[in-house]
Parts: sequence; C-alpha cells; structure tokens
Amino acid sequence: MKNRITPCLWFDREAEDAAKFYTSIFPNSRIGAISHYGDGAPLPKGTVLTVAFELDGLDYLALNGGPMFKFTEAISLIVNCASQQEVDHYWDALCAGGTPVQCGWLKDRYGLSWQVVPARFVELMRTGEPAGVGRMMQAMMGMIKLDIAALERAYSGQAGGRG
Repeated sequence: MKNRITPCLWFDREAEDAAKFYTSIFPNSRIGAISHYGDGAPLPKGTVLTVAFELDGLDYLALNGGPMFKFTEAISLIVNCASQQEVDHYWDALCAGGTPVQCGWLKDRYGLSWQVVPARFVELMRTGEPAGVGRMMQAMMGMIKLDIAALERAYSGQAGGRG
C-alpha cells in the first residue's frame, strides 16, 4: 500500500472493464489484485467484487456493488496536463463513449466525471493579474475541451480568446 488514502469507485458490474479502460490511458498504470464474490453474497458467486489498480502510480479500487449508487459531478478526477497534446490525448481517450460537458469537464463511459486541465491555466489562475484571469475565465466558460492557446489569448486581451 503506497497511498494512505485510496479512492474507491463504485460500479454496478463494470469494475474490471473500467480498470482496464483507465489503465490503458495513463502511463505507469497497472491492474493489481482482483477478488470475487463467494457464496451468499449480494451478487452471484464468481462475479468480480474488487479490482485494485494504479493510475500513473496512484492506487485506486474499483468495486462492483450493484446498481443502487451512481457517480455524480459532486466528485471528479482531475488530469493535470503539461501541453495541449496531453489535453487532447486524455480528453479524447476519456471521452470515448462518454459525454463532453463544459469547461474541461467530461463524463466517461461509466459516468465518472473528469476534469482535463492544462497546467498553464492553473499557473495563470494562481499567479496572473486579475483582469487577465477574468478574461481567461470568461473564455473558459464558453469552452468544452480547454484550448491553451485560446486561454492565453483571452488572458492577454487579444481578439479571438475563444478557440
């Protein structure tokens, strides 16, 4: 156990598929131990119960618990991206079979919310001057997938802030 805190993601019966999907997208990722339901369990004997997996070196657990709980936007996973190429890669991969939302948010094919965020956006939010940050935020509100060049143009006050 590397993490003191490990996110547990509740699925109906898609835990193994989801873990395979996520580990195919991120580097330094792998599937770990898989456990199964036994006799007298709420799902049929032999059904996958949990899948331990790593995403980019961080531990997660996927649980097949049945259909009673669903993901909501109240929790999301943030993917910090160093470049537009990374934004495009993670956005396209995670959005495959899912739904683009707004402002860099998407729901993947399992209903889990993700934020695909460029490091440059975070840097300007933290250290930028207020008027530029305001223009950048306004541009971001009109975007689905975040566009670093358009965000920088909006920050600097150049025409064509949306991209």
